[in-house]
Amino acid sequence: MTIFESARFFTSAAKLTDLPGAGIPEIAFAGRSNAGKSTTINVLTRQGRLAFASKTPGRTQLINFFKLTRKLPERSEREDIAFLVDLPGYGYAKSAPDVRASWSELVGGYVATRPNLTGVVIVMDARRPFMPADEWVLDFFRSQPHIRQHWLLNKADQIKTAEKAAVLRLVKQRAAQMGPQVSVQLFSGLKKTGVEELSDTLLGWIDPEGRFAQ
Repeated sequence: MTIFESARFFTSAAKLTDLPGAGIPEIAFAGRSNAGKSTTINVLTRQGRLAFASKTPGRTQLINFFKLTRKLPERSEREDIAFLVDLPGYGYAKSAPDVRASWSELVGGYVATRPNLTGVVIVMDARRPFMPADEWVLDFFRSQPHIRQHWLLNKADQIKTAEKAAVLRLVKQRAAQMGPQVSVQLFSGLKKTGVEELSDTLLGWIDPEGRFAQ
């Protein structure tokens, strides 16, 4: 069992005053609507219904927190390890201006006020990376070079094997322009491929000293 399987819903925040106290590391997940962000969280935690996708993509403006814990050795208590933070989907290019403004205010405020934010996973569709909505959120995080980014190219199972290397190479070239804080991988929530690589990357963010041996 990995520490990610311990994830449990903790709280939702519709405004900055609803955010929980900042005491443990946080890993945020951002993604264009229908890129598979909720599926990614569910596959990582091996819980099929932990994170929910909105029936109206780009309209649910909530930040959802899922707490990771572990049982202390030879004790009955559990130790809080980190939060997985599901940021609201940033919708389609046709999203109303007020929705975009609301997203920027809520997520921008979250990023600016969470010193324990260790990194963000940006989920993109491997078949169509760097769509206009993706570029919009990448621009948003470009102004936050101190925050590590992991670009997750989801739905890689829908790309021909011969094309995967080319897609990965293209995206890595773009990531290199952003700096060493950006990493990239292929992933498939449907086929559950790339889960171990994602888990290892995120565990390295929150446990660089290897305290939480899996």
